[in-house]
Formats: sequence, structure tokens, C-alpha cells
Amino acid sequence: MKCADLHLHTIFSDGTYSPEKLLLQAHKKGLSAISVTDHDTVEAVEQSILLGKDLGIEVLPGIELTAECDGVEIHLLGYLFDYKNQALLEKLSVLKQNRVERIYKISDKLKGLGVKLNPESVFELASSGTVGRLHVARAMVKEKIVNTVFEAFRNYIGDQGPGYVCGFRFSPQDAIKLIKQAGGIPVLAHPYTVRRDELIPELIGYGLMGLEVYYSEHTQSMINYYSGLVKQYNLLATGGSDCHGNAKPEVKIGSVKIPYELVNKLKAAKENLEK
Repeated sequence: MKCADLHLHTIFSDGTYSPEKLLLQAHKKGLSAISVTDHDTVEAVEQSILLGKDLGIEVLPGIELTAECDGVEIHLLGYLFDYKNQALLEKLSVLKQNRVERIYKISDKLKGLGVKLNPESVFELASSGTVGRLHVARAMVKEKIVNTVFEAFRNYIGDQGPGYVCGFRFSPQDAIKLIKQAGGIPVLAHPYTVRRDELIPELIGYGLMGLEVYYSEHTQSMINYYSGLVKQYNLLATGGSDCHGNAKPEVKIGSVKIPYELVNKLKAAKENLEK
């Protein structure tokens, strides 16, 4: 049966796999379709599409936008949009700079906690990709401040951690609007991590079209619950592993596989948008 993994990251954000390595891994796992959903960037999309054609793997244009609501991070996945849309690219440039500023703020906050982390060590890991907390965690491991990425998030930079900084200045409404203006389908990523299910109807009002029901950290009861919301609100269901390569070694590409039927439903929804 054809299957897909629609939540994957590359070195262009906070993953450790190049697009080429990602596609080769997808091929090994027998995936028929994937989506590269790097944080706030589309730099890997075109290359991945071309590589996918050589390997017989369909690559859906994707992105994971980071928004902020009442100090809480909310991630919106976008699918099947025009990744060369000028308004989109201009906004992504601003978001990339916001991420750089955030690293300095996190570093300052950690310094106030007695933890010395040089921001340049974080940027070195990120290279030219969009920089994020996973780079901070990896830098903390590299500098022997913590032993593991998990420890960095648990003790310092997790959503409730003393070193956490949000600061994206980008609302979920803005993120949904940006995806839709580029002709795409906005989907709420890993809804359980937001822990604000009461926001879902509000997001639907802004134009949200789907929920990431199938996710590497979703239990069966969570899958059942979000599947119920999909039916209740007539939404699309998507899913993916959220593989970051070796940055999250416990999460493997293809560890979450969704039936290709759900990809077809995304495509049908895209066609309806174009009518």
C-alpha cells in the first residue's frame, strides 16, 4: 500500500539530513510521498522535488511556520502552495531574522541563569539554515552544558523552561493567511503539544483546513480524539514523523506513515481552492 510521511526537516532548518540524504532514506523506507516542512523556509523544496523525481518519490511543497499566541508557540504546516510566491518569500526573510534575534535573547536569558552559551556556537551549527531551539540544545550538548538535547529542553529551553523565549511576533491568523495567499493548505502541527485545543475552532475561523492527527508523539487516544475533531469540523487529516535526522535520533523517517489516500484528499482540497 502506498504511504507518505508529510513532516520532515533538513539542514535548511534544524534537521541534520541534506535533501539528498532525506530522499535516499525515504526511498529505503518505501515511502511513495513525502513533504519537506522546514521551519520558516522553503529553500530545500525545489531540490527535494527534483531528487524525488529521480527516485520515484512524490515531494509535496511544504513548510512549518512558527506563530505565537499568548506567549505560546503554535506551528502551522503548509502544503501544496506556490513556494516561489514573492509575498511568502519576503515574509520568510523577516521570520529568519526574528529567529536570529531570538537566539541572542535566549543566550542572554541563559546567562542570567549562570549558563554561558556563545550565540555564535549556535549559528555555527545552523550554518545557513533557519536557526532554532534545537540548534541551541545541540550547542549546549557540544559545549558540555548538558548531556542530551532532551535535558536542554527539559531544564532550560522547553516551552515552560527558564531560558525559553518566544518572540516570533507572528500570529496563527497571519500564518494561516500567508499559506492560503500562496495557494496552500494550512494544517495545525502536532496539536497535542499546543495544549490549547480550545483554540482549534478559532483557527478554523481564520481558515485552518486540517489537523496533524498522526504524529510520532501522539498516543492512540490522541489520534482518536483528533480524528473525531477532523470529522466534527470537516477538516483534513495529515501526519508525519517530524524527523530531524540525527538531531532527534529516536524519531526516524517513516516511523509515522499515513495512507496515500490522505495525500489524495489534500490534492482534492487544493483543486477546490483553485476553482
